[in-house]
Parts: sequence; C-alpha cells; structure tokens
Amino acid sequence: MQLERGEYLANHVMLWMDCHSTRDWSLFSGPMVEGTQGKGGEIFDQNLGFPGKYIAPNITPYGLKDWTDGELLRAITTGVTRDGRALFSIMPHHNFGLLDETDIQAVIAYIRSLNSIENVPEVSSSDFPMNFIINTIPKKANLTKIPSKTDLINYGKYMITASGCSDCHTKQVQGKVVGQPYAGGFDFKLLDGSVVTSSNITPDKTTGIGSWTSDQFVNRFKVFQDSSYVNPKVPSGEFQTIMPWTMYAGMDTVDIQAIFAYLQTLEPVSNKIEKFTAAK
Repeated sequence: MQLERGEYLANHVMLWMDCHSTRDWSLFSGPMVEGTQGKGGEIFDQNLGFPGKYIAPNITPYGLKDWTDGELLRAITTGVTRDGRALFSIMPHHNFGLLDETDIQAVIAYIRSLNSIENVPEVSSSDFPMNFIINTIPKKANLTKIPSKTDLINYGKYMITASGCSDCHTKQVQGKVVGQPYAGGFDFKLLDGSVVTSSNITPDKTTGIGSWTSDQFVNRFKVFQDSSYVNPKVPSGEFQTIMPWTMYAGMDTVDIQAIFAYLQTLEPVSNKIEKFTAAK
C-alpha cells in the first residue's frame, strides 16, 4: 500500500517524475521519456526566467545512496539538504512541509524502488542576490494529517497543496510572488522563445473557472488519460504548454473533484490571461 501510494503521488499529484525525469518537448505538454524516471538533469535557468541555474538532481537509488530517510524528509519538507545547503523553491518544500508525513514517507519508499540510473547532474546555483536570499527560504515543516475525503473542501485544499497548483497559477517574477493566488499570469519562457502564461483558476465567471462545472473540470484532465490519446508533435512557434496534462490525468477523479470544490471557495479575481505568445 505504501509503495502504491508513493507511486501515485510521485507520478500524478506531487509530480516528482515531472521535474526529475526527462521530458520530450517536441510533443504537447512535454510528456516524460520512458526509462528516465528520477534520473534528474532537467534545467530551470535564466533562459526560462529563473534567478539562477537550477538542475533537478538524480533521485534514483544511485543519486540517493548516501541519503538516509530522515535526511530526505528534511530536504523535502524544509528545503535543507543533508549538507546544509538551501534549496530553491522550484522544489516546493514550502508545500510538502504542510502535508501528512505518511505521504512523504510513501514517496521516499517509491523513489528508493526506482531503477538505479547512473547520472550526476550539475549542482544548482543562484545568481546575485538570490544566492543570499535563498538562505532565508527554508523554514520549519508544519506537517499535518490528511483530511477525510468526506471533508471535501479541506481535503481539496490538502490535495491542491500537494499538487503545487498555486506555484504555477500565481504570478511570480524572479522567484517572488507578485500576483493574486491562483489568478494566473505566471509567464514561462519556452526553448523556442515563445511564452506560455498560466491560467486564472479562481472562480471568476469571466476570466477564471467560475462558470465551469465539476464534471467539466474533471474532464479537462481525464481527456488526456483516454487510451486513444497520443501527445501530438508541436512545431516550433505553435502553442505549447508546460502543464503536464498526461501526468495529472492519472489523478483519481475524487481528488480532482475535491480540488475543484476548494477552488470554488476562493475569492474570484478578474484577470484575463493571454495564454500563449509566439516568439518574435
């Protein structure tokens, strides 16, 4: 049960396999390349709008052979590595530190079961002044207990925290939050120079998802789980997204419904988004 829970969370909720594997950006939404689970090496750098060069580490048993479970738990939930180095918050330890410890332990058990891949990615580095600011980011974990699924709103809040939806759907500049939570507007630069901007998922009826039904929200994800769906090729300059639809599509329907129910409790924010701007 623990391994099954960890596999579910790592692949379809917390999306560790999204950041710590190789994604094929020639295809829509950059699906994971099979056989690269956990090998690390994905780069999030200045070209993509980050205040430094951040490289996903190898989290297969090869990369974690010297780590204890306790050291992993600390890094995941507080943002401090085994050697005391602060982690940039693209690894959302600020969210993971609010979860149930049993869920964190389940993911740790799962990544320890991955095929060991020999790969040593470059160590991440921050530009000035983030190289100083980063040391103020880690904070003590505030672990909780997962709410009952019958407590739909609080359960949805837990699941959306685990999923990190606010991180992409809240506008940030150089790692600093400058927008309203979940109102979208976070610009992500793609490799071809085009820009994809996160959607407004507050319940605003005009610019957000206030006019959506729960079924519509669920189906927006589940269409990518259909057995007939194949991620299409995306020519340079055409619409692309960093949203890992095929990974999130594997989330349980009840969990997606709970996330939608929680989002509907938020304050509506009017924020019209231009989702995609082609490279000039």
